[in-house]
Amino acid sequence: MASCIRHIDTCLALLGSGGFAPAFSEFMETLGADQVMVFAITEGNARCLFSRHYRSAALAEELSAQYLDGWYMQDPLLPELMQAQPGAVRLRRLETIAETMGSDYRRIFFDTPGLRAKTTVLAAGVRLRLFVSLYQTGGAQPDCDADLARIAGRLALMHFESTAGSATPPALDALSERERAVCLGVLAGQKAEVIAAALEVAPNTVITYRKRAYAKLGINSRAGLFSLCRDLGASS
Repeated sequence: MASCIRHIDTCLALLGSGGFAPAFSEFMETLGADQVMVFAITEGNARCLFSRHYRSAALAEELSAQYLDGWYMQDPLLPELMQAQPGAVRLRRLETIAETMGSDYRRIFFDTPGLRAKTTVLAAGVRLRLFVSLYQTGGAQPDCDADLARIAGRLALMHFESTAGSATPPALDALSERERAVCLGVLAGQKAEVIAAALEVAPNTVITYRKRAYAKLGINSRAGLFSLCRDLGASS
């Protein structure tokens, strides 16, 4: 418990800053989650604010992309999230919604990737409505602690509401300044040589920064980066 308190304290201290995402990631891992996803949902739109699979970056990228490509509208918890009052933070387990879940939805997001348990926090703020979902692969694992999961949901809501007007995609908060600059260059369609000239580094250094950034973000391609950050305009 003392370790969790330290993680929470660190997250609180870093709210609204670029250091929050890595601190939040470390906190989520202590809860026993194999994968963590944070999505902001509005009418007709979904954005991925945080995505991390602690064992398979490619899986996190694939599931995030599929969810954003319209499958979020089939999420059985969507009506409840959209109707929640600002300030509400609720917790739901997979077993309580399994019967209302479509067979294709369950196959894509649970059966095929081998995710056996899910704890979702529905967090409604003034500007954002979030799904903060913690997935587990081992059926014998105990469910993530309910109280700590609620705290995680509230932390995510506090942080992402404070950065909702930022010109930088929230998903890039986990990166160093140089890694973030490289990713912004990639999003702008710039080649490594152009990014290198702007940063006054060698093109090979840009490639190194890009690889490090992709690893932190849980993606392995340019397409994954665009998927993670594609709805920036909808947040401002």
